[in-house]
Amino acid sequence: MTENTRTTARAVPRSIDLRDLGTVHRLGFGAMRIVGEGVWGEPADRANAVRVVRRAVELGVDFIDTADAYGPDVSKQIIAEALHPYPEGVRVATKVGFARTGPRKWIPLGRPEYLRQQTELSLRKLRVDALDLLQLHRVDPAVPAEEQFGVLRELQQEGKVRALGLSEVTVEQLVAAGRHFTVSTVQNRYNLTDRTAEDVLEHAAEHGIGFIPWAPIAAGELARPGGPVDRAARQLGATTAQVSLAWLLRHSPALMPIPGTASLAHLEENMGAADLELDDATYEELTAAG
Repeated sequence: MTENTRTTARAVPRSIDLRDLGTVHRLGFGAMRIVGEGVWGEPADRANAVRVVRRAVELGVDFIDTADAYGPDVSKQIIAEALHPYPEGVRVATKVGFARTGPRKWIPLGRPEYLRQQTELSLRKLRVDALDLLQLHRVDPAVPAEEQFGVLRELQQEGKVRALGLSEVTVEQLVAAGRHFTVSTVQNRYNLTDRTAEDVLEHAAEHGIGFIPWAPIAAGELARPGGPVDRAARQLGATTAQVSLAWLLRHSPALMPIPGTASLAHLEENMGAADLELDDATYEELTAAG
């Protein structure tokens, strides 16, 4: 990176302060891929999955995202095996609201008794007395949203959950949930090439809500040889994944990407994005291309 590039790069915040949760590094780790194929069952190499989780924390990750649906439960068990008793400052977020009946099968299930049951099981699997962050994985259209939000509020009031969030919601649903509890995070699909949830991001940034983009590295044709992401990566001596993540970190201080992987090499590559600076011209070119 040239000296001129350094002087035209905007300082990017490395951390974010989340309501009811405290300050965490903005680049976290998503634990969906440490389980079996189809997000189902045991991984092919459980010992390696444990090593990946431990290495993430060694590299400075203090925010890990999982869900009862990942495995189901296998991801949480691996996290507990790798980290319990948890290092000071490490927060583990989980989600409830999907039933799983097989590989690649996801069924929204927001009945209050089910959400409560899965929360209790999450406490057991993670071996904690209170969950750092509990997110509603999906709003079940078959159950009144007020009932789903209400049970989350009750779980927080009972001390079983410190902070609450939502996944794959609209601005209207965010506002509705906010009438029941303080929304700490929202987790929607968002990346350089898919900004469908831009209005949700803008609302989150305006109201102090952390936005966790899932599928953060998807860059599609932009990352192919000769594409703008590829050109930026070559210019900066980085990888296309690092450029995609660095763009997110610069795009909004509310964004907190959680790239997931079962590979130690990919983990270390992804974490390198925290130190990658995009100069103004490169950032603007990527923004326009996306």
